[in-house]
Amino acid sequence: MWRKGWREQTWSELNQPWDLIIMGGGITGAGVLRHAVAAGLKTLLVEANDFSSGTSSRSSKLIHGGLRYIINKQYKVTRESVRERERMIKEAPHLVTKLGFLFPDYARYHFTLRQIGSLVTIYDLLAPKWDHSKYSKEKIIREWPSLSSDGLLGGYLYYDAAMDDCRIVIRVLSEAVNAGGAALSYARVEKLLKDSRGQVCGVAIKDMASADGKIIEVKAKVVVNACGPWADQVRQQIGQPARLRRLRGSHLIFPRQRLPVERAVTLLHPKDMRAMFIIPWEGATILGTTDIDHDPGLDKTHSEPFAAANEISYMLEAAALLFPGVKLTRADVISSFSGLRPIIKGGADSPGKESRGHAIWEESGLITITGGKYTTFRIMARQTVIAVLLKLGKLPVIKLGRVFPKLPDVKAPNINPEVLAYLKGRHGGETAEMIKTAGAGELERIGSLPNVWAELRWAAREEAVVHLADLLLRRVRIGMLLPNGAKEHLERIRTIVQAELGWNDERWQQEAAAYLNTWQTYYSPQPG
Repeated sequence: MWRKGWREQTWSELNQPWDLIIMGGGITGAGVLRHAVAAGLKTLLVEANDFSSGTSSRSSKLIHGGLRYIINKQYKVTRESVRERERMIKEAPHLVTKLGFLFPDYARYHFTLRQIGSLVTIYDLLAPKWDHSKYSKEKIIREWPSLSSDGLLGGYLYYDAAMDDCRIVIRVLSEAVNAGGAALSYARVEKLLKDSRGQVCGVAIKDMASADGKIIEVKAKVVVNACGPWADQVRQQIGQPARLRRLRGSHLIFPRQRLPVERAVTLLHPKDMRAMFIIPWEGATILGTTDIDHDPGLDKTHSEPFAAANEISYMLEAAALLFPGVKLTRADVISSFSGLRPIIKGGADSPGKESRGHAIWEESGLITITGGKYTTFRIMARQTVIAVLLKLGKLPVIKLGRVFPKLPDVKAPNINPEVLAYLKGRHGGETAEMIKTAGAGELERIGSLPNVWAELRWAAREEAVVHLADLLLRRVRIGMLLPNGAKEHLERIRTIVQAELGWNDERWQQEAAAYLNTWQTYYSPQPG
């Protein structure tokens, strides 16, 4: 995909006219690139850091409609989301997987079991489907024995979907690049270029991965701002006021054996009755999320968001009440992560009541797409490309049937069928080639995780890895799923990827030190 020398080749091809330049390499930008290429536009995507390194690697790992949006009467967002969920379950098997959620009812909750039943019924009808069931207190205790029974009245089982957010971005980007698009990471837009009328007509891009930090000006007929929570910073260059409310959502990851759940649980925090989730994910268990206004002052002192001490305490407090026998403490946390959500300001008194709808604005020739949810990225991308086509005076026709092509038939008798399905979900049409590159012992699973060692080699060779953090925190998530950021495995990782990345020993030592510092500061159980 992005083989050795890909950066140099892409940089050498930038100095040409483009139909469209997309700023932002998260799921929204990736979706816009995929649809723009399908519409026949000559398109370049640039990302200031690693692909998916912003919000799109820090989600709750769910493709879902959001039950709480129904409570907030956000019916349009919920309807779009649950229908996109059903589409993605069908289009991206083994990458987006159906997941059951128990919604237990307790005497202290401010609504009844009947109201929960009505809520999940509406949720299903918006899909539309009928896939929920009522659970008695006794059945819940049998199937979730560690869940608190104090005041438990019963509950409902409903379904959403789990996913790997980074891998979706990489698959969408790879499909777009294979179809003729161009995508470049560590290419920061230093400024917007404007024509004599003050209309945006291109960008000045700085190479963040080279020592000289070269800057090149690139022209385009249209520029799209898909920078998520940082979209306002781009809009400031054209004199536009801030329109986003940046909310931070943090999560904790635990070993599965310490918080053993086979299906997810929707819970209400005892302090403020805010909805949270406990989710089985990639061989571990995630608890989250918080929903607070992000202090802009942190952007000046830290390059990434992180879970604050009060957020961690807040999440552990919920776990202690709902799973009292487990007795989780901070010492049980494998890692933490935090992401910023781009919420369009609506004037709500609390973060959780703000709308999750998206918006497209055209200002001084710049098209901005922001707001929304990961789940609705296809809708957001399609509407954005239609706006681009109309601006170009073209018919708004996009010839794209599926964002994710059908999975290939891969035969690998030496690999466990479940592991093979997992690999197909993450690597799509490149799965067979990835398996062929495996060295001795590299098709073995990494501990209790679903990953195999060969994924590290493939990512280093083919998936635009520039820094070690790209590899261990995003391409293969072992930096988040193994204790101490997988520090104990770094020597084996080195034997697999160092030559693939073309790093000498000095570069490896620098990358390893930088990665461990990043992990400790932003992803450890005690970040900050």
